[in-house]
Amino acid sequence: MKRRGNPTPWIKKAEQDYQAAIALARRRRSPLPDVVCFHSQQCAEKYLKAFLVAERAYFPKTHDLIELLQLAAVRDPSLELLKPFLSELRPYAVAFRYPDERATPTEARRALRHARRVRERMRHVLGMR
Repeated sequence: MKRRGNPTPWIKKAEQDYQAAIALARRRRSPLPDVVCFHSQQCAEKYLKAFLVAERAYFPKTHDLIELLQLAAVRDPSLELLKPFLSELRPYAVAFRYPDERATPTEARRALRHARRVRERMRHVLGMR
């Protein structure tokens, strides 16, 4: 499917996910590590899609960060440096949907750090500061 247009709506959504992950990670009472991991993954996904939109690149309707990275790296090979972070964030799109699956606070902190690194790189590549 061809996605054309302004990447700004994708960036705004990515920023909402990033801000949500930060706010939820700061909670001391009733922590929500599952949701921090989810929003961290979503932030990375939406920044990759923003880049692909900006490049007028085809991308499928997917949550697979590695698949999106492969498409983006064709246009900017430096994005391959994000692969370790994206690989770790990748399962969080669906990992904690069921009651017997839970993220740890350590996983949540790590996911947020990875989202921050991806966000910083993608904003740089998109010409943002």
